[in-house]
Amino acid sequence: MTLEKTKKGMPGHLPDGDKMPGQRLEHPFGPLYSAKSRILILGSFPSIKSREQNFFYGHPQNRFWKVIAALYRQDVPSTIPEKKQLILDNGLALWDSIASCEITGSSDASIRNAKASDVRIILDHCPIKMICCNGKTSWQMYEKLIRPQTGQEALCLPSTSPANAQWTLPKLIDAWSVILEP
Repeated sequence: MTLEKTKKGMPGHLPDGDKMPGQRLEHPFGPLYSAKSRILILGSFPSIKSREQNFFYGHPQNRFWKVIAALYRQDVPSTIPEKKQLILDNGLALWDSIASCEITGSSDASIRNAKASDVRIILDHCPIKMICCNGKTSWQMYEKLIRPQTGQEALCLPSTSPANAQWTLPKLIDAWSVILEP
């Protein structure tokens, strides 16, 4: 495989802006929470778009923001400050199960050698009543790497990723409505 330069002209990167397969990536940003957060939502690891934006669920086709906005009967946020406000105003916290891993592109299926995020940062400072994982990869990583330390169960919700095409937006909203209960 020959290396190509990205728009930024950085050698050693693939054209999509991601590092070469097999290189370890560290999570590029921290969790989002407040002292009032009651529900912790864990993704797996940020996509390329999320890493570029330095914030959660940055891919325009990811339905996460549409689902959360629909559940709380608010407009779909478009800016990062609006997204932060939607999360914090509704007692939510966001983080990812994986702190570092080897990943190709944005594919959860390519994740190797994952290291867990330290969710105690949130659990020790918030009255978390429910932990939810956005998709099977996040849940599997939580079960394997995090639950042994926390002892807390996590609910596996269907992924809001565009790769999870069999779940329509109305079906996602219905499944995710469990976060309204606590």
